[in-house]
Amino acid sequence: QVQVVESGGGLVQPGGSLRLSCAASGSIVGFNNMGWYRQAAGKPREWVAQISSVGDTNYSDSVRGRFTIARDNAKNTVYLQMNSLQLEDTAVYYCNYRAMGYNEWGQGTQVTVSS
Repeated sequence: QVQVVESGGGLVQPGGSLRLSCAASGSIVGFNNMGWYRQAAGKPREWVAQISSVGDTNYSDSVRGRFTIARDNAKNTVYLQMNSLQLEDTAVYYCNYRAMGYNEWGQGTQVTVSS
């Protein structure tokens, strides 16, 4: 079993920055992908970014150039550095852990961008 816990959300003004963290624990598989998704009120969940266990990264067009995903394999933790935040980045951000036999989600952390 794998548990995933996010942290770091909050309220920020447009143009500001936040860093989200996601810690995975339990039966961690060496080869895995971890990623971030988000869901704004009244909208479906959308993929934001992902990183493989060897550090390969991918970003959605809406965040590329503003968000950076990184991971610390020794801590089984993935980070999402969010810069130049915009009103439309407001959402609940979910961390996802995916490996052979696992597709686990965290409980989500709220990010609100507002002036």
